Amino acid sequence: MGLLDGKVALITGGARGQGRAHALTSAREGADVVLVDIADQLETVPYAMATADDLAETVPQVEALDRRALAVTADVRDQGQLDEAVSRGIAEFGKIDILIANAGIWTQGPFWELSEQSWDEMIGVNLTGVWKSAKAVAPHMIERQSGSIVITSSVNGLEPGANYAHYVAAKHGVIGLMKNIALELAPHGVRCNSINPGAIKTPMTDHQGAWDMFAGHEGGTEADLIEGGYHFHALKGMTFMPPQVIADTALYLNSDLAAAVTGVTIPVDAGHMLLTGFNQAPVR
Repeated sequence: MGLLDGKVALITGGARGQGRAHALTSAREGADVVLVDIADQLETVPYAMATADDLAETVPQVEALDRRALAVTADVRDQGQLDEAVSRGIAEFGKIDILIANAGIWTQGPFWELSEQSWDEMIGVNLTGVWKSAKAVAPHMIERQSGSIVITSSVNGLEPGANYAHYVAAKHGVIGLMKNIALELAPHGVRCNSINPGAIKTPMTDHQGAWDMFAGHEGGTEADLIEGGYHFHALKGMTFMPPQVIADTALYLNSDLAAAVTGVTIPVDAGHMLLTGFNQAPVR
């Protein structure tokens, strides 16, 4: 018996990274999945984003767990595309019980140097895209008088981060959005919560720009990233964490174990928020 037996989960940003972890964890626990991803590159994002091949590769991984998967190419900034993804999911599986609004991007720059395009793409994907994703599933969940929505925020939804004000603004915004969704959908039996990941090792964080940020200079390496991760967290032995730690938390929130939990945000940050800043003496 799985924690999500008989459920159907729609996951945005489902092609790789945290999205793929959500898909495989949901499938392992008994859910069929609808995988939604733009599978394309945005102009202001400096690292390689997920591709159509990444999205296609996730499908057989779900099927290997004896669950069904439907892959849909869609941009979370486009309401029509999201509505179509929901319609296709319902047509394929009969319902959608769960939304994991996971799609997100990360870029850097002092706020006064950010281009309007960089700001607009960040807010469009990380905040507006969450609203549009929830908007797409809400009528169906209201009709069924049940459902669970989990939104990916960040520790930067709770604190600032130098040189990514647009990311911080979006991630703070989704926490407020989550609380309002939870409030407005509670009378319909639909829950909504969010997760604040700490440092998670995915293609969004494991690239030259992130290496340089943690190194404090150009020419950083993956070793600099890992070393920086130790200083970012308080818990012994914790550097950049696997996406599975976030998928496990979403599993709890989407399961009946959290049937009375709505309107909360859960940091999964290895104690980062306990720190007053940089961990000067991490214990390995």
